Amino acid sequence: MSKFCIPEHVIYICTGSKCSKRGGKECYKTLKSFLKDSKLRDKIELVRIECTDRCKFAPVLNFQPDNIWLKEYSEKEVLTVLSDIAK
Repeated sequence: MSKFCIPEHVIYICTGSKCSKRGGKECYKTLKSFLKDSKLRDKIELVRIECTDRCKFAPVLNFQPDNIWLKEYSEKEVLTVLSDIAK
């Protein structure tokens, strides 16, 4: 049986239709690549979700357990929050 790891942080990123069109899908790809290549991949898990039902604020993502929500974000904003969490 393989080891079940529980991450310290989870990022839920919406890749539903509106969020994807407004940069959510590209941000997901960027974050996935960033975490894969960093030492943070054991501490932070990235979860792709279909919809947060907050389409008017697209794109939307959520950092847990800190309960940080970003709306209408840029990749730069996401990476800034991520670097703050990683400290």
